[in-house]
Amino acid sequence: MTEAILQALQVLAAPGQVVEVRAITDDGIASGYFDDPSLLAGSVDVLDSVPAIQGIYVTLNEVNPALLSRRANRVKQRLGKKDATTADPDILRRRWFPIDIDPTRPSGVSSTDEEHQAAIETAERIAHHLEGLGWPEPVIADSGNGAHLLYRVDLPNDDHSRDLVKKSLEVLATLFDDTTSSIDTANHNAARIWKLYGTMSRKGDHTTDRPHRRSQLLSVPEPVSIVSYTLLEALARTLPETPPTGKKHNHSIDLSAWLRDHGIGIAREKPYGGGTLYVLDECPFSGAHRDGAFAIQFSNGAIHAGCQHTSCGGGAQRWKDLKEQSGKHEHAKKRSDTSPPSRSDPAIPPWLPDTRNTPGSVSPLPVIPLEEIPLRDEALEVLQHGDPKQFMLTTFFLDHEGDEIPAECLILTLAARLVANTSGLHLSISGESGKGKSTTVNALLPQLPDRFRLKGGMSNKALLYTNNLQPGSVILLDDKDLSEEMIGILKGVTTSFMEPYIYRSVSTDRKGVICTIPERCVWWVAKVEGAGDDQAFNRMLTCWIDESSEQDRKVASWILHQDELPPDNLEEDRPEVLICRAIWELLGRQLFWVIIPFASRIHFRSYANRRNIEMFENLIKAHTVLRFMQREQSIRGRYFCLTATMEDFYEALRLYGQLNGTAGGQETKLTRKEAELIGTIARNKWEEFTIPQLQKATGLSNGTLHRLIHGYDSRGSRYTGLLEKCPALSFCDRTVQSDSEYGGSSTRRRTNAYAFDQDLYQSWSHGGAAWFDDQDDSDNPSILRQTFSKTMDPADRIEKDPADSNPENIPYNNSTRTCTDQYSGGRKHTQDPGNAGSHMTPPAREPGTSIVLKDEIKKDADNHPNQNSASYHNQISSLERRSRAAGVLQCCRETNTPPSAIPYPPLMAKDYKPLEVPDHTYCRLCGNPWTHYVEMLTEERKRRPKDQWKPYQICKYCYARAKEQAQKAATILPGTCDPARMERLTSPFSKCTICEIDPAVYIDRNTGTKLCETCY
Repeated sequence: MTEAILQALQVLAAPGQVVEVRAITDDGIASGYFDDPSLLAGSVDVLDSVPAIQGIYVTLNEVNPALLSRRANRVKQRLGKKDATTADPDILRRRWFPIDIDPTRPSGVSSTDEEHQAAIETAERIAHHLEGLGWPEPVIADSGNGAHLLYRVDLPNDDHSRDLVKKSLEVLATLFDDTTSSIDTANHNAARIWKLYGTMSRKGDHTTDRPHRRSQLLSVPEPVSIVSYTLLEALARTLPETPPTGKKHNHSIDLSAWLRDHGIGIAREKPYGGGTLYVLDECPFSGAHRDGAFAIQFSNGAIHAGCQHTSCGGGAQRWKDLKEQSGKHEHAKKRSDTSPPSRSDPAIPPWLPDTRNTPGSVSPLPVIPLEEIPLRDEALEVLQHGDPKQFMLTTFFLDHEGDEIPAECLILTLAARLVANTSGLHLSISGESGKGKSTTVNALLPQLPDRFRLKGGMSNKALLYTNNLQPGSVILLDDKDLSEEMIGILKGVTTSFMEPYIYRSVSTDRKGVICTIPERCVWWVAKVEGAGDDQAFNRMLTCWIDESSEQDRKVASWILHQDELPPDNLEEDRPEVLICRAIWELLGRQLFWVIIPFASRIHFRSYANRRNIEMFENLIKAHTVLRFMQREQSIRGRYFCLTATMEDFYEALRLYGQLNGTAGGQETKLTRKEAELIGTIARNKWEEFTIPQLQKATGLSNGTLHRLIHGYDSRGSRYTGLLEKCPALSFCDRTVQSDSEYGGSSTRRRTNAYAFDQDLYQSWSHGGAAWFDDQDDSDNPSILRQTFSKTMDPADRIEKDPADSNPENIPYNNSTRTCTDQYSGGRKHTQDPGNAGSHMTPPAREPGTSIVLKDEIKKDADNHPNQNSASYHNQISSLERRSRAAGVLQCCRETNTPPSAIPYPPLMAKDYKPLEVPDHTYCRLCGNPWTHYVEMLTEERKRRPKDQWKPYQICKYCYARAKEQAQKAATILPGTCDPARMERLTSPFSKCTICEIDPAVYIDRNTGTKLCETCY
């Protein structure tokens, strides 16, 4: 608790600042002044343990240092009549603008959990609103019963500042007070005391439904920025204090009825200035934001309408604009209802689905007239002759650097809304804080028409009560902790993707209320640890943001370059963005039923996760819809049917492979850090390890590794770790005894030891593979096994091909390593289905591909125009790109000319030792650009000519195969070793007697024979 108090003091007070501590007790007031935070924390710690203390508070603003002498670094338990506390004149300057959100409840009691949560949600709503006005991020805190927002200011302690703070609090109270919570407007005086975070709040007795809680900091920005005087003054002037001047007003207009008649939703209404203030659901003046709009009708009938946002006038009178805008909408609606354009109208192209003339046709999304779509002709050109997805990606790159795979996934989730036979695609983007999750989403979101965007903060059930939420809207949750209620809504909405989600609740007067979320809404979740809940995570495409150092440099260069450019039509959207919106307007005029004629020939290695199978097919369908003008079309009943092509399959195949490899954890559901950690364990081939071993191998801290392995809890949500995700990992809590070196007493300590099963890991990590059969082989088990055989490096061929067991006889040309049919049972282009996901892909193979193709289909794929493209998620050298362009197979890597073909002697694994650091030198066997083992000074090496004394170096894959071959070839003479006499060694101290390669773990003490695990 002392640490929490010290953290709170570090945030609230400047170093060396004098602070008064004041505690409210049943017997009176306790008070003291401190300039030493540690002494303050110690005194408060003692006070907080006393049940009679109702609450402990501190002064927020800068106190006159002379007051320290009243009670210097001590607390007087009960003040007398002559003992003074801090008054308003004792404050030198104002440091904070405090907002206290208190839940509505009877006085003298603590809040219930529901009341407490409502206050926190109101605080989040206020913070998001002020952020839209240009305010910096606040300090957000839990007071124990309600919520606090603290904005840093720098104001003098005078009457003008007091009035400014008071008026600002009153404006916020007018706009955000409701039946569940209210803002305390009395917090305007300079000497106001404030809850000291880390201490208990005790109002009334502690009961089950109204418990005592400990206050705490929820969010502290780094750094805490100061709110300018201009922003504070603009907030205070938002609402008019007097009715608009001008002609005498009558009561002919009932503003409440007028707003409802014109389709303008009212969120709340409350008394104001003798009249009524209406807080509007959405801003009718701008589509760039949703909140901040209001309308007031004063007692004399005068009306004032406006919006708090600066772009909308900052509260200025806009009643005339509101009337004119509503009139235009009604006129357009009447014109559209009375005179719809006919099919012969040139405004409607003959190839475009016409939802009016097709019997029973279905339009998934609200549409606007074709003639009102800006840049429609340019969008048609892209749809007819171009690549819509690539055009959107190119537009995305105008405002963002890198992150191609997340952007591609975002586009495909939007396209999946328009497929009739789909369960939708939703996306979870995970990555470290500050790596670009929010900027990636916000760079692509403007390509969508305004009416489908739902962004910003929201409370748990705000979706259910949001008016005018359009079908097909994007629900963006950016770094928001998903509560159980929100996760429940997410599951329900994604399950009933084709139909509106119906939620039944009760109103405050206990009457039944039916709330709905429209159909075909798409969820984008951008969080450090993904969606959090396993069931929610399993319903989404799981993508990682690019966190590489190369991407960091590119982003930094892009940011610096942007600051060198002059402003370029900042108030207007790019023409490319408008064309993207027009594409979505044209696509959204009809639901498409997508037929995949080859679907029965798509096979998956694991069918356990049925949702992944659906997602892969939905990726194909989304690609088909994006090119609906270039695909075969037909009308079946009320649907326009499209036929998917192999090009759509290849595009989905490539993306799905990356999401199961270096760009995401679609099958394993691992985050990037978890995948890197489990890859480190697998590469080291540890059967058992401890946290200190992992710290040395990864450089991560003990706490970070513990969270990655065991998971953790955060704000009521459980984030699972590798122990729950990966079945190959287990641990035991053991006691280790170590004897003293000098014969003294022994030491016993507890430690966690982790076990890792390599075979189980390989089976689990390869589960994301899929492949396509060009003939019906599904009933032939041997075909299935052959299809999954690995792309073998030359060391594999030592074992697989006895006729050519010498690894030096591998075919080379001057610059290219080639593959032959014999590698995998006569099937070319076969790729490892799992190494991408396990992060153990040998460097000689392309990482990131988890799709396995058969011969004839893959030949077509090699000729596909997009096959040569690569993104950051699939790091490919420039040499490899050139080899692809020349037609080299994907499983091969072009290298420089390898070492000259000398007649090397057969490889003996025992003659090699590991390098301390991997060397960027070509492997003498397979041409791998990285080597891990070096030849020792053996007798054979000494017999070589002087010019060939340089030690050979090989990669770890060739060494592993050579070692395995040597151990299989090792023989034991009958009678020399009796397994019954073997004892297991506690620690290995010599090499195996048989293979002379691995450390010995068993010993026969009678004969001195020692065996490794393999030979035993």
